[in-house]
Order: sequence, then structure tokens, then C-alpha cells
Amino acid sequence: MTGELRRAAFGDLPAPVPALLTRAQAPRAKLLAAIVLGAQGRYAAAAALLTELGRERDPVVAAHSLTTLASHRRQLGGHAAARPRDAAALRLASSVDLSADAGEDPDGLDARGALADALLGLAADSVGAGRPAVARRFASAAAPHLTSWRTRVRAGWVAAEIEFVDGRPAAAVDPAETAFQLATAAGASRHVVKSGLVLAAALAETGAVDRARDLVSDAVGATEKYELRSLAWPACLLAARLWPETANHHRFRVDAVLHAVLLRSDPEGRRLAGESPWVPV
Repeated sequence: MTGELRRAAFGDLPAPVPALLTRAQAPRAKLLAAIVLGAQGRYAAAAALLTELGRERDPVVAAHSLTTLASHRRQLGGHAAARPRDAAALRLASSVDLSADAGEDPDGLDARGALADALLGLAADSVGAGRPAVARRFASAAAPHLTSWRTRVRAGWVAAEIEFVDGRPAAAVDPAETAFQLATAAGASRHVVKSGLVLAAALAETGAVDRARDLVSDAVGATEKYELRSLAWPACLLAARLWPETANHHRFRVDAVLHAVLLRSDPEGRRLAGESPWVPV
């Protein structure tokens, strides 16, 4: 079962049956299930698992659970709410002796991955607060711990986002391209979609509209195939911008997906989305 959950979380398994997620019992299996639930926009179910796992005695599992919940809060526009979770994850991950950590988890669900995720999460939180200089420091601190394809992909997203908030969209292209290529090589469908959207946004700002449209078109199709509601509405927002002649159609899809997501969110998630300037609720 864990193999299927990994494929759903970090690979090419589309829309796993609900029973696969509800049967997870071991802490790491529950973590993988929560990652998939968040990707599907089922934030309440994910938060229930992650809150429980955040109290695990294993600091690595607890740290990954906290950073995953933090990322779900950011997906709903709650960067400030994500920050204390990332900070708590950093404290836990920093307590682990990295020299004794094998660091061989294929997707970075190990101690170094937990440390990298916490630092990259804090960088992303700082991006949301409009503090690119602080974000750069956190991203730089994460660099020595990027030992998996997944953390390197996340680092590419964060690097691109830092350039965006710093008013340098052209500088966002290279890290976004790197993340896209790494995700593609790993066969990680969800990461390919997000990387493609980050890259498309950067390319659109630099005038490379044709490739940006190709990337967004592929992303929209993949969000439907894999039921990635957490990425479907950002993809449709970008589509509305790139195809102004059919913008209303894409915005209608944004509204429909967000409605479904918020119905499946916990109260904090709904509140954060309602308060966020980035989530068009």
C-alpha cells in the first residue's frame, strides 16, 4: 500500500481510490495519504491527519507533517499562518543528528529533507510577506540539504517566487525551468504541473507566450486527470490571463473548483482563503 501511496504523492498514479487513503495506519503512510489529500484540495481530511502526526515522537515524521500542513495553508493564501508551523518543523528537524541519518528516502522524507522543507517553507512564507531578502537567506540555508529530487524541485519554485516578488520575472525563468526538468525526469506528475505553472508565469512575463500557453494547457489537463484541485484553480487563473478571449470560461472554472475546495476545507483554511488577497473567493 505504501508503494501506491508514494506513486500517488510523488509519482504517476492518478486519482487513487479513497480506500487507499483511509486505510493508511503507519505514520509514514498517513503522511503520504495527507499529502495526496492536500493535492486533491481535501484540506480538512489532510489537516486531521497532519495535526495528529505533528505530535509524533519521531521528529522527522512530525517535522514533515508540520511543513506539509504549512504548505496547505500557503495554498489557501495563509503565509502568516504557515510560518509558525514551518518554524516548529525547523526546531524538530534541527534536533536530529544528520550525521546518523541515512538520508536515502527516494523522495526526501528523511531528516535532511525535513530540514530543507522547513527552511524552504520559511522562505516561501517570507515571499508571501513581501520580504525577498529574508526569503533569500532561508533559501540559501536550505541549499546544503537539497539531497533529493523533490527538495531540489521545491527550491526551484521558491527561487522563482523570490525573483517574482523582487520584481525580476526574467530571473525566475532559469530556476523554474530547472524545477520543471527535474520533476519531469522524476516522473512526478503533481510536481510537473506546479513546475509548469511557475515556469509559464515567468515565461509570460518575458514575452514567451506560446510556450507559456502550452505549459498551462498541459497543466489544466493534468489537474483534471489527477484530480489536483489545489493546482486546478491557479492553472485556470493563468489560463484566463493567457487566453483573454475565453477568460470568462476559465474564471467560471476557478469559481467552481474553489467552491469544491472550500467545502472540503477546515474552518481555518476557509478563513485564510477568505482573508487572502491572492485567493479569488
